[in-house]
Amino acid sequence: MRAPTFDLTLLRTLVAIADTGSVTAAAKRLAYTQSTVSMQLQRLEAQLELSLHEREGRRLRFTPEGERLLAHARRLLALNDEAFSDMQARQVTGDLVLGIPEDYASLLPSVFAYFHQLYPAVGLTVICGTSAHLVEQVKAAEIDLALVTRQRNSPGGDVIRREPLLWAVGINQQPLLSDPIPLALYSPGADVFREVAEQALQAAGRDWRVAYTSQSMAGLAPIVTAGLAVVVVTRSMLTPSLRPLDESSGLPALPTIELALHRAPHRPTEPARRLGELIREQLAAIGEAL
Repeated sequence: MRAPTFDLTLLRTLVAIADTGSVTAAAKRLAYTQSTVSMQLQRLEAQLELSLHEREGRRLRFTPEGERLLAHARRLLALNDEAFSDMQARQVTGDLVLGIPEDYASLLPSVFAYFHQLYPAVGLTVICGTSAHLVEQVKAAEIDLALVTRQRNSPGGDVIRREPLLWAVGINQQPLLSDPIPLALYSPGADVFREVAEQALQAAGRDWRVAYTSQSMAGLAPIVTAGLAVVVVTRSMLTPSLRPLDESSGLPALPTIELALHRAPHRPTEPARRLGELIREQLAAIGEAL
């Protein structure tokens, strides 16, 4: 009797759904149609005679059996990718440095894990800093890639995602929104969020005061959650402890920002090119899922 085996293509589809959060986004990552992704998931369920997923509105949630299979799938694919890379005549090797603001690092954990699975011989270093500083570093060829908020005074880069900015307050507590409005802002020069917020309030004739400053959202979040200030975030930066304000708040609308991928001026290395492609795919997938 022949032992049953898994189809790695089906398992890769399962992992793509988990990483991107939806069938639509997984289809985009894998260059499949949505119906193909759905069909492959159904084939896995039919093979195992188990339900691996259930729907929650537009999003998909794995059942406990689906979560168990997902853990096995990641290990099997990692071993497959490691073996394939080892047997390739031209293995991708080298060192690679990516710069990214701390607040955007949470967008890419699945990219880092997948990149390591595909290219275990590449030494990836990730450094965090302000967008403005990272742009200067990549221009000076001190780092290979930088994913940053596109700067108004130094645009450049390859725009790979656009996100509207939002005013946000604590989920349970918020300050009075009368003038002067208390703001939790990034430190001067840390990013464009502060500049955009101040310009929007000034144009609307509103007064404000700086209640707290930090170079990252991790530093701003406590005072916002406590209901002592308003903060500016992108939709992907919202956490369960934050609530976005709508137009009924009386605060002015904020513009859209652009996330750009900057590359060092020399010809990109093969590791840099491949990581850049994965980052582009992941951010496009997240946009579909939001």
